[in-house]
Amino acid sequence: MTEKVVTETTTEARRPSLIQNLFPSVLSGIVLGVVGAAIAGVLVNRITTAINPDGVPNDDAVVAAVYTAWVLFFLVGIGAFNDVLKWGFARRDPTPAEELQLAGKGQGLWRYFRWTTDHKVVGMQYLATTLFLFFVGSMGAFMIRLEQSRPGAIFFTPSTYNTIVGMHGIIMIVAAVIMVAGPFGNFVVPIMIGARDMAFPRLNALSYWLLFLDIPIIITTLALGGFQTGWTGYAPLSVQGLTPGMEAYCFFIIIFAISTTVAALNIISTVLVMRTRGMTWGRLPILVWGVLLSVFLSLTAFPTFMMSQTMVVMDRVFQTSFFAASYGGNNWLYEHLFWFFGHPEVYVILLPSLAIAAEVTAVFSRKGIFGRRMLVGSLITISILSVIVWGHHLYFSGSNNALDAPFMLDTELISIPTGFFFLAMIGTFWRGKIWVTVPILFVVGTLVNFVVGGITGIYLADLPTDEILHGGMFVTAHFHFTLVGTAVFGFFAGFYYWFPKMVGKRLDPTLGQLHFWLFEVGFLGTFMSLFYAGLIGEPRWSANIAPPFATPNTIASLFAILIAASVFVTVYNVIITLRSGEPAVANE
Repeated sequence: MTEKVVTETTTEARRPSLIQNLFPSVLSGIVLGVVGAAIAGVLVNRITTAINPDGVPNDDAVVAAVYTAWVLFFLVGIGAFNDVLKWGFARRDPTPAEELQLAGKGQGLWRYFRWTTDHKVVGMQYLATTLFLFFVGSMGAFMIRLEQSRPGAIFFTPSTYNTIVGMHGIIMIVAAVIMVAGPFGNFVVPIMIGARDMAFPRLNALSYWLLFLDIPIIITTLALGGFQTGWTGYAPLSVQGLTPGMEAYCFFIIIFAISTTVAALNIISTVLVMRTRGMTWGRLPILVWGVLLSVFLSLTAFPTFMMSQTMVVMDRVFQTSFFAASYGGNNWLYEHLFWFFGHPEVYVILLPSLAIAAEVTAVFSRKGIFGRRMLVGSLITISILSVIVWGHHLYFSGSNNALDAPFMLDTELISIPTGFFFLAMIGTFWRGKIWVTVPILFVVGTLVNFVVGGITGIYLADLPTDEILHGGMFVTAHFHFTLVGTAVFGFFAGFYYWFPKMVGKRLDPTLGQLHFWLFEVGFLGTFMSLFYAGLIGEPRWSANIAPPFATPNTIASLFAILIAASVFVTVYNVIITLRSGEPAVANE
């Protein structure tokens, strides 16, 4: 009996050259983006100068052209359109080998700096970017506290202070929006539902790189005179000339809205159609519910914010009049567009963090979630009610007096499903074998801070008390307890819990505990002081602190030093862990 020996010759793939590694990559994206932006700026400058009878260029048009070219040419340089062009001309789907190359196989750390479709790589990219944005935003917060530590505008001019406040606010909002759905929604959610990857891997990469290229846009506002409107960007102030730095704010929001829309559609599609067999809605993990509800809300809310900024750009560049009353515009239009985004956005941020708190509590209480269906129902109810409460931000704008009572009732109703969430959490802790770890510390901090944020929110929901408190530091303290004290603390619970899974190394638990206590004590001291400042009448948006409000602001600034210390403790913990941290075991 003879046997045929079949030999297969396999050609070993050649290692890519240096040029192939650099092009396409983030480096080629930056180079091409800068060159394209410079050319567009020069061309539009000359065109607007030529058509203007006074021979003066339209600075707003020039800046808008620069940002538009930066976005398009960066995406070209990083290879965002390569697959589209290949498919369009070759009229075939990529081979498995090409898909693996696109996913970053065999590219080492460099795959994190390229157009990569692997959901785990994208999740890590989001995590690193989130931490960077939090660091930048927190530096803005410390500059604010520095300015308000003593009466008088000592360290910054009022216009510079307003720009710092605006940049701090919008950067922290963006970081908070992506902090769970970005890293954990990409890395953890597909694993939880048994999916091999996201439904649309290329859109996944697109959503991240749109966020990445958006960051230089908001930073360049400093070179363009900043924007003095604060983080809300209220029109008609935002369309009344000011500086070209206002364009940076507008484009930052427009591009971020596109990024979140793409990411939301991808996550929804993944959860709807790629769950493994047997993963019914009743078995869906709480984190998946939280992320899913969050991205549904973002699809509802963010388009209105994007539309408002598109209108502002048109008013500034093309002299339309959406918001200028003297030409038939209406500033209430902006306020409604903004706050229809502004309040659901709170729950876009909050819901995933509450879901993380529930997941972590179940693990470290070593028991199932108490009233699981009740908890999911509370999150769904909060999501629905959050879309119909934006009017409480406009109680004293004069635009909706007939609707004040319904908006007040809707806002108060949110406290009911929130109470059910707390009931589920307390029931999960009750008689559990609690393992006190860093993640569970942040869960406890989340619940404590959420109680304060929720109770103080009732006073702002009711029109009689809001008449006294609106526009003051009481409001600032309230939303920091809700967004930072609750949502960001929830994020850090997930960060310490899933970091070993994502990176393969354990963060130092002692430094983690130090991070928690510095953050919590500093946070409570800072914003409890600002509650008092608001109660005695201190207004927001003031660089020059009046002497009657000096004491609570000085106390707040001193406690903010602890928050700053917690930031640097976290940075140090991450660095030493990446360099020489203890390896995580397989089941972490």
